[in-house]
Amino acid sequence: MPKHDELLVNIAALVESGQSNQMSLTVVAGGAVITGRLAPEAVWRARVAEVLTDSDQLGAFAAVFETPVKEDGPPAHLHFHVARILQGTTGIPETGGMYRVAIDDISAWTVGDFSYSDH
Repeated sequence: MPKHDELLVNIAALVESGQSNQMSLTVVAGGAVITGRLAPEAVWRARVAEVLTDSDQLGAFAAVFETPVKEDGPPAHLHFHVARILQGTTGIPETGGMYRVAIDDISAWTVGDFSYSDH
């Protein structure tokens, strides 16, 4: 069993406590660089459900995200909103997306989000 990064778990717990949704973070997970702002899981789930509800093809999946959040033990995932996967000088998607990343899958991280430029 991998040892949890205590600092990262503490950041996630503070975000989950609802004390802050302004924490920007950049992580490396599975070789991908993901940058954006963290959100409490309940807020993240509500936003994903909202997006799915508005979709003709995916509306039925919204109910999966509307289920209550289980609160047992320390957070195991980070929930990013307005996030991008960075590849070269490009952020995907350009407008930001919603990503859920397992803390155990993160190999590196830094506080703040990275900007990218076409220059």
